[in-house]
Amino acid sequence: MEYKKLPDIRGWAALRAIVEKGGVSAAAQALNVGQPAITKRLHTLEESYGVVLLERSGGRLRLTKAGEKVYLLAVQTLDRQMSLRRELDELMLGKTTVHLDVTIAIGEHFLPRFLLKFAELYPHYRIESRLVYGRQSESSLVTGMTDVALLERTPEHPDLMVQKWMDDELLLVCAPDHPLAEEEMIPITMLLDLSYVLREVGSAARLDLHEALEAIGFDKLNIAMEVGGTEAIVDVLIPGQHVSFLPRFAVIKHIQAGRLHHIKVCGFRIMRTLWIARHKTNIDLPIADALIAIIRQEQIAKPRPKARP
Repeated sequence: MEYKKLPDIRGWAALRAIVEKGGVSAAAQALNVGQPAITKRLHTLEESYGVVLLERSGGRLRLTKAGEKVYLLAVQTLDRQMSLRRELDELMLGKTTVHLDVTIAIGEHFLPRFLLKFAELYPHYRIESRLVYGRQSESSLVTGMTDVALLERTPEHPDLMVQKWMDDELLLVCAPDHPLAEEEMIPITMLLDLSYVLREVGSAARLDLHEALEAIGFDKLNIAMEVGGTEAIVDVLIPGQHVSFLPRFAVIKHIQAGRLHHIKVCGFRIMRTLWIARHKTNIDLPIADALIAIIRQEQIAKPRPKARP
C-alpha cells in the first residue's frame, strides 16, 4: 500500500497545543517555537486532510467536526509515541519506573502512604504519579502512558483489566454546628431542602451522586458551591452552613474524631467500589505487581459506634 499525504507529527502537536493551551500564542510558547511556525504547521495539517480543523467563534478558535476527529487521533498518536519512546528506553536500560494515575480524591488520602512504603521496600525503583480524572486515566492506560490506575468508577474500554480494591460509600456529612448534627437519620425528601458543597462536575463522586439522585427521580440539589478537593470541602463545612456527599475513605477519620457528623438518609445509600486498573497487555510487570500488593493492603477504617451517655 502506498501512503500519500501523511500528516506531519508536528502538525498534530500544533493542533493539540492550540486546543489545550487555548490559542496560537500559548501553543507557540508551549512548543517553544514562533507563532508563524504554529500557523504554518496547522495549515499544512489541514491541507494533508483536505478539511478545515479549526474555526473562530466568539473570538476563540474551536474545533470543527472534522477537527474533533483529527484532534482525538493526534492525542492518541502523540501519547502512544511518548509511550513507545519510554518503552524503548526501558528495553535498553531495564524498567525502573512505575507510572501510576490516581483520581484526585484517592490521591489526597492514600497516595503519600503508597509512595513512602514503595520507596522503603524498593529503593532502586520509583513511581511517577499523577492526580487525574478517571476518564484521563483511562485514556492513558489505553495508550500505554500509565501502568496502573486507581479509579473510583469502572473504566469502559474493553482492553483494560480491573481488580476490585475496596468498597466505599458516599456519605452525607455536616459539621457539628449544623442544625442536622443531632439527627441520626432524615427522610429522603429533606435532601431537596439542604444547601450543598460538592465536588466539581466531572469528578467521580459527582457522577455517582448524579446517577443515584436520577434513580430516585430527584432532578437537582441546592448547590451553594463546587470545590475541587475533599479536604477543602471539609474545611468549608466546618462553619455549619452546608452539607456534602463525600467518599467514606475521605471522611471516616473526621467522623470518628467528631469533626464531621454522618447523616443517614432513610432508604437511600450510594454504594461504590474502588478499582485497580491495568491494560491487558501490560500485566507481566513485576514492579507494578509489587506496587499493587502495597495498595491492596490498604483498608478503610470502619466507623465506631457512638458511645451512649
